[in-house]
Amino acid sequence: MPYIGRFAPSPSGPLHAGSVAVALASYLDAKAHQGHWLVRMEDLDTPRMVAGADQVILQQLQALGLIWDGDILYQSTRSSAYEAGLQTLQHQNRVYPCGCTRREISDAVLDRLGVLPEGERPYPGTCQRGLPPGREPKSWRVRVDAGVTSFVDRWCGEQTQDVAQQVGDFVVRRADGLWAYQLAVVLDDHAQGITHVVRGQDLLSSTARQQWLAQLLDVTSPTVMHIPLVTDDKGVKLSKQNGAAAANTGDPLSVLQQAWVHLGFEPLAVDTPATFLTVATERWAHTFEPGRLAPL
Repeated sequence: MPYIGRFAPSPSGPLHAGSVAVALASYLDAKAHQGHWLVRMEDLDTPRMVAGADQVILQQLQALGLIWDGDILYQSTRSSAYEAGLQTLQHQNRVYPCGCTRREISDAVLDRLGVLPEGERPYPGTCQRGLPPGREPKSWRVRVDAGVTSFVDRWCGEQTQDVAQQVGDFVVRRADGLWAYQLAVVLDDHAQGITHVVRGQDLLSSTARQQWLAQLLDVTSPTVMHIPLVTDDKGVKLSKQNGAAAANTGDPLSVLQQAWVHLGFEPLAVDTPATFLTVATERWAHTFEPGRLAPL
């Protein structure tokens, strides 16, 4: 099967050092496999979108020499596909309306566990058997069966997660009416024929639930690689929400070298972005030969 990869930024601001590292890794992996590299704008979370940010991101990619194949897909144009996916799950009796607020879920988890776990708040199943009296539906959740989901990440190795225990029934349509990332990414990857996904390790924990959802929707899950996050001097992930500075693509070679070093490689002795990408693709292909995990 031909390799098809993708870079899927959220147009809530320009690319920063962290998102450039993801873009570079996904681009190199596609080119090392003689594959296609697509760009998808994940613009579902409309309250967070910034007007014109998509064009800024595309200009940054072009300045870095990271040229995509084909048309740009915008998630905001895909509502009918997400609706069809929800209907498929409804016909399977796999989804149900939920009237819980985030605060109520956290309180229920605290009562059950005595402490709030880091990251996920496992849904306690309050609305599994129907909305409690007097409650209005807010979100839609997918029912998750007990059992462990396993997969091999090309960077992190063997991964397992009991989605039912660690996450619980998860949201596929949000309380504000927006489509949840988990449903959208599964359907979009399928629609675009994505075979390989390279992204940050902050999304590693969501992979098992995406694979669970893909099984329900009878679509194939891509092979995954989750690269280390770029953090600030306090160890906090760089993000647009915490004010990460935009990548200075006026000096593209320096930006590419910085991302390359973050990925664990030595700086390349090159003097142009084009030469950098050629040499980096060759090094990447050698490092990630079929079946080999990252030696980092």
